[in-house]
Amino acid sequence: MTKQDIRVGVDIGGTFTDVALDHPGGLATTKVLTNYANPEQAILDGIAQACAAAQVSPERIGQVIHGTTLVTNALIERRGAKTAFITTEGFRDVIEMRSENRFEQYDLNLELPAPLVPRQHRLTAHERMSPQGDVLLPLEEADVARLVDLVIAGGYEAVAIGFMHAYANDAHEVRLARALRAAAPDLSVSISSVVSPQMRELPRFNTVIANAYVQPQVADYLGRLVTRLRDTGITAPVFMLHSGGGLMSVETAAEQPVRLLESGPAGGAIFAAELARGHGLDKVLSFDMGGTTAKICLIEDGQPKTANSFEVARTYRFKKGSGMTVSTPVVEMVEIGAGGGSIASIDAMGRIQVGPRSAGSEPGPACYRRGGENPTVTDANLMLGRLDPENFAGGAIPLDPALSESAVADKLAAFEATDAAFGITEMVDENMANAARVHTVENGRDIEHFTMVGFGGGAPLHACRLCEKLGITALLIPPGAGVGSAIGFLKAPFSYEATRGFFQRLSQFDPEAINTTLAELEDEARSFVAQGSEGQETEIRLTAFMRYAGQGWEIPVPLPHGSFSPADAALFRDRFEAAYRGLFGRIIEGLEAEITNWSLVVQTRLPAPRPVPKPEGESAAPVTRQRRIYDAAQRDFVEAAEIARDALRPGMCAVGPAVITERETTTIVTSAYRAIAQCDGSLLLIRKGAPA
Repeated sequence: MTKQDIRVGVDIGGTFTDVALDHPGGLATTKVLTNYANPEQAILDGIAQACAAAQVSPERIGQVIHGTTLVTNALIERRGAKTAFITTEGFRDVIEMRSENRFEQYDLNLELPAPLVPRQHRLTAHERMSPQGDVLLPLEEADVARLVDLVIAGGYEAVAIGFMHAYANDAHEVRLARALRAAAPDLSVSISSVVSPQMRELPRFNTVIANAYVQPQVADYLGRLVTRLRDTGITAPVFMLHSGGGLMSVETAAEQPVRLLESGPAGGAIFAAELARGHGLDKVLSFDMGGTTAKICLIEDGQPKTANSFEVARTYRFKKGSGMTVSTPVVEMVEIGAGGGSIASIDAMGRIQVGPRSAGSEPGPACYRRGGENPTVTDANLMLGRLDPENFAGGAIPLDPALSESAVADKLAAFEATDAAFGITEMVDENMANAARVHTVENGRDIEHFTMVGFGGGAPLHACRLCEKLGITALLIPPGAGVGSAIGFLKAPFSYEATRGFFQRLSQFDPEAINTTLAELEDEARSFVAQGSEGQETEIRLTAFMRYAGQGWEIPVPLPHGSFSPADAALFRDRFEAAYRGLFGRIIEGLEAEITNWSLVVQTRLPAPRPVPKPEGESAAPVTRQRRIYDAAQRDFVEAAEIARDALRPGMCAVGPAVITERETTTIVTSAYRAIAQCDGSLLLIRKGAPA
């Protein structure tokens, strides 16, 4: 056994920290409660438990892959560094003016979220670049000295620099950054031409500000983590999963922490995509439900849907437009405050509401016996018989049903206990179903044609009911579902997405300038991938973001990688129209097309997944015991067969209602479905009467 044979993936969530240890003997997994004060301690505890289960010494670990919600939480809770923002004179209020869009048009008292950097900390420079990168107003030395003095006098921990059209010419940003670093070597400085060199000043400014705001905190955390791992004998390199779904070095993560915004959920999407390829599924709806949030992602042709922008820290009922838009490569998904720890309450109209507030891991749901007083989704599932109080998390966290009942009776006194518990689960299921419907419609897809893949500690409990609501016939629960994101980390390639704003109309198609730009992007991406890929074979994905002239937004258009010639203008037009028609159902004749931004991804080539054969024949699954669970469709308690998942063999079938138990989660098979064990250990839940 070599160190390279042993790898560990660690995902820190809002409630649990998940660990997956890949070793020659198989996969060892565990869940521990997240430690908010010292998140690295939960990582060390989880790795120790996984190593003990696998009988592997921690010193033998050859690679640590980590995803974290630290960046997202810092932005949501405004727990970042004291940051100054320096921009071109006349543009310091861009981040406060936002897009001038009312995200809730009927709310007369609408309050816009406050910008990350208050106005008094936004400084301006007397300089200007043109969209083509020409210097319209030079940055004078006296102005540089003035800004440096203001930053030092202000006692800032971090500085974000975002000048107009710096994506076309970064000379002024680079010059000011050098002056600041020379005057204050410990100052954290981020420039937009490195963090987000794309058109549109609002997302570019937001992105560089977010990067600077969290950089000192993330760098400190990652430094502590590496030190603590080494103190325990784990000298393996640490890699981070970025929000685009690939691995990058811990050094790059410390420089560009904004790329970690959705690192945990991206691991789940990779996990689901791997399963989809193995089962030959080309339309998959990934459903990841943990303790704090639920994430839904479309996966088509074995690839998660990606985007070059993302909205973080939504402040108004999780409404689109109420957060801060950042332009960084990301696996595109919808995320709502619906998890096992989501808190139930009564609104002003006497209705049950669930989330977005969560009990997290401290104090956690009432039944955790850690001082929680609010009823949560976990408490409701316990009251409805869907969780075993003695075997939750493999028995590591004993649950107290009496505390759940007390919390429900206290906070939801207007309802009978069982009705309240059912109302909690039904409301959270409906919230998630609505999010899935909106996400698929926004992408021009029909949700009924998709197969759901459910994972995370909470998804197997709710996925079957979600499928009932959405009209989905088939559902896959993969092995290791409770720690799916951590397993996804182990499947991720080393990758880096280089982006650049470079405007061109197809009528003025300049292949030489395009080839030069793409060569620079490829060099940038390859230099980052080389830090961890150790000479592995790589592949390249090229995307142009295009629109019709006069439109306000563009769509991604995949293109072949290579050198372009003047004749390729027709190729660009054809690819754009195909993508536009696929999204909107029609094209617009007679309008000119134009390119705004470019994206080039270099990633290590993944091995082809092994096709999963269908099981031969069906047999009855062995039943451990009978237990009563509440069936939502029948609105009553029913007798359900309890089945241990590790006792299932390919082809064994459990007819709903049934409960399939394992250490990290529980799968509920409703009365409308049956579950069939697959050859890779997955559970295929099929609506009764439908072919398997």
